[in-house]
Amino acid sequence: MTKAAGWQRTSTALSVATLVALGALAMDLRAQTAGGRWVGTWSTAPVGRPLMPAPPGPPAPPPFMASACPPPPTATVATPPAGQNFGPQPFIQFSNQTLRQIIRVTVGGSRARVVLNNTFGATPITIGAAHLALRASGDTIQSGTAGTLTFSGRPTITIPANAIAYSDALPLAIPPLADLAIDVYLPGATTSTSPLTMHAAALQTSYISETGNHTGAAKFPTVSTTRSWFLLSRVEVDAPDARGVIVAFGDSITDGSASTPDANNRWPDVLARRLLAAPTSNRTSVLNAGIGGNRLLSEGAFNAGINALARFEADVLSQTGVTDVIVLEGINDIGNARQNPTPTAEDLIASHRQLIERAHAKGVRMIGATLTPFWGAAYYTEVGEAKRTALNNWIRSGKAYDGVVDFDKATRDSNDPKKLLAAYDSCDHLHPSDAGYKAMGEAIDLSVFQSAKSTR
Repeated sequence: MTKAAGWQRTSTALSVATLVALGALAMDLRAQTAGGRWVGTWSTAPVGRPLMPAPPGPPAPPPFMASACPPPPTATVATPPAGQNFGPQPFIQFSNQTLRQIIRVTVGGSRARVVLNNTFGATPITIGAAHLALRASGDTIQSGTAGTLTFSGRPTITIPANAIAYSDALPLAIPPLADLAIDVYLPGATTSTSPLTMHAAALQTSYISETGNHTGAAKFPTVSTTRSWFLLSRVEVDAPDARGVIVAFGDSITDGSASTPDANNRWPDVLARRLLAAPTSNRTSVLNAGIGGNRLLSEGAFNAGINALARFEADVLSQTGVTDVIVLEGINDIGNARQNPTPTAEDLIASHRQLIERAHAKGVRMIGATLTPFWGAAYYTEVGEAKRTALNNWIRSGKAYDGVVDFDKATRDSNDPKKLLAAYDSCDHLHPSDAGYKAMGEAIDLSVFQSAKSTR
């Protein structure tokens, strides 16, 4: 059996085990409102680290250049690429080390709490200490803007397999769009015998220390860096005047693949900045629940996460204060099928309807986003293009969604609608460039969040 086949079998088993555990352990985070109005201000969608190093994938797509991308040799590629894995996947182990992980919030608040995540872990994991601070720059933190995190009044916690852990509320004035440094000390060793809950493509540099507990250290003893997040799930703030929480749910295009690292240029980042600048909605947060390679109906390779229908409850509906969801899913189902007639466009539409019904049952509004062009991408086919067109037509006119965002129209070449506009192409003909993500974020009519029909 190949390593890839072995991982696929392991991934399926983990998905089943995780869903069972989440069914028993997941709680409605919105119910945890004691002592204030808690809302999510940042999140990431977790996956399980493979139990073996992943084989090298294709090289990373080149950064966006002012000149036009070279045309692809053909419009159709018969040989499947290695999913959406750009380069070798992270296979990092920690032993008696501290992680200083950097995230950017959307709305601010007077208090904060951090949710740590072991939902994909097969064994308990011990957090020896944790700390939260405003980041100054690089791996340094701002003095006087920090505090030790506790868990049920204790400085340490052991998180069971398949579980999450809330920190206690920490009094800390957090401005909008601030960078936070979350320190987590792992006194034990993470091993390859248990998946480590993570988000692989963070596009944000974080820091790994030399041996020891260095939580809260003004001068962090960095020995290496990573662009993945480990054990982090979300950050919530006490924001009594918050107007709402929007979750961006999707695949690598929502995750920001091919955008500039450390620049926060994903389309949800653009949307968050616009909302905070708009006087009528300046207390609305945006949470990113994108996973590279994710699909609606099946599991992707390696770090692509469980299918969208399976993860929707944990990654979207359990977000504290969620009011709206923007759904951009389906291109990987279409592309990876290639010439195969299944899944059909009708299959994909049915899965979108399932997401809508589940959200409406919780009083959450759903905004449908059309799929962006992918002519010239490694898995492009004319069969797939027909499916994309059919799905987009339904999103626009099917009236199942509470509102629509037309990302296809915002990014396509008007002279050849199958293609991304050259200025918006990262040169892999699938993922937008920074300019393309900016166009997506700016294409969202902010009134859609007020005018979308109420489901409450």
